Order: sequence, then C-alpha cells, then structure tokens
Amino acid sequence: MHRIFTTSVASVYPHYVAKAERKGRSRSEVDEVIAWLTGFDAETLQAHLAAGTTFEDFFAQATLNPRAEQITGSVCGVKVQEVDDPLMRRIRYLDKLVDELAKGRPMEKVLRR
Repeated sequence: MHRIFTTSVASVYPHYVAKAERKGRSRSEVDEVIAWLTGFDAETLQAHLAAGTTFEDFFAQATLNPRAEQITGSVCGVKVQEVDDPLMRRIRYLDKLVDELAKGRPMEKVLRR
C-alpha cells in the first residue's frame, strides 16, 4: 500500500489551495474541481477535511465523475491514464485537475465541459 493512501486529504488540501492561489486562482475553484471529480458538495468536503479522512476512504465514498476518464496527461512525470491502481489513478486525477487550474486553464476545460 502506498503511503498517500493513508494520508489525510486535509493534510494535502492546503497545498492544493496554495498552488492555485499562487497562480491567481481561488479556494472556491479548487473546491469546485474537487466537487466535480468526487460528487461531494461543499458541506461534505468540509466534513471530510474536519474528520481527517484518508485518501483511501475519501475516494471510497466518492461518486467519481463519469468524465474523469477524459483526464489525461502527466503529473510528476507519470501519465495519469497509465496508472494501474484505481485509487492512485483517482488521486492523480485530482492532482492533474489542480495542476490545470493552477496553470490558468479555463474552468470549462478543466471540468471537461
């Protein structure tokens, strides 16, 4: 089992927000990306952050967006579409969406509309 699986989402979430904010994006946009991917509304997301939910439990409770498979490209030199482990792929999807947001990609494209 990879260490990230047992890491709390709350411990990584501030890094997602900081990355986006450094590039002129907002916390609400990060939340929108997470909501799109997981199906969690703002209240449910905050409950997971407050509870210290691990990535494994977070994605186990999520309803992954059917268009998530359209997320392709590399994160940290790893092609998202080539990740074999389903949980790791979902975590990489989230990383990729935050990367795209931080790079200034329009929200319509980030959310595969």
